Amino acid sequence: QVQLVESGGGLVQAGGSLRLSCAASGPIFSFSWLLLGWFRQAPGKEREFVAAITWSADSTYYADSVKGRFTISKDHAKNSLYLQMNTLKPEDTAVYYCAARRTGDYSGRSYDYADWGQGTQVTVSS
Repeated sequence: QVQLVESGGGLVQAGGSLRLSCAASGPIFSFSWLLLGWFRQAPGKEREFVAAITWSADSTYYADSVKGRFTISKDHAKNSLYLQMNTLKPEDTAVYYCAARRTGDYSGRSYDYADWGQGTQVTVSS
């Protein structure tokens, strides 16, 4: 079973930056996970798509709300996924999750992703 572990969350002032990391482990990771994504969930709201990247290529996808501010990237050697978040806003406050989808086609729907990390809290103060 694949395990995803996020880190890098914290408290930051509006306009600041944070970099989230997601470490993946498991014997089938390198071959099975073709799309990796970041989602977030604020209190009282549904989980929403943030960004995704294909594992074997460099196709990236972003929600309109983060386009131009957030950058998703990956490191094959470290089996890791990253989310660089710049110009943070209070409305970016949420628990951020990384997730893995077992096909390479894009999806922004949480139920299309098979495996999830435990989440990391990001709080942006105004």
